[in-house]
Amino acid sequence: MNLGRTLIALGLIIAAAGVLISLSEKLPIRLGRLPGDIVMRGKHTTFYFPLVTCLLISVVLSLVMWLLNRR
Repeated sequence: MNLGRTLIALGLIIAAAGVLISLSEKLPIRLGRLPGDIVMRGKHTTFYFPLVTCLLISVVLSLVMWLLNRR
């Protein structure tokens, strides 16, 4: 039963992420282009590290997991 609920929750999260990605151009805040994301462009290379995006996703996933494990 617990595995089933986990799979359903994971499926809903993946579906929500898919909707967000497909509608991301219309959102005022674009994931991956937030203030604080590190982009360094060189002559022939580009280094990109989405620091703030990673933190935001971590907080959201932590909140979802906390809500799922709360009984």
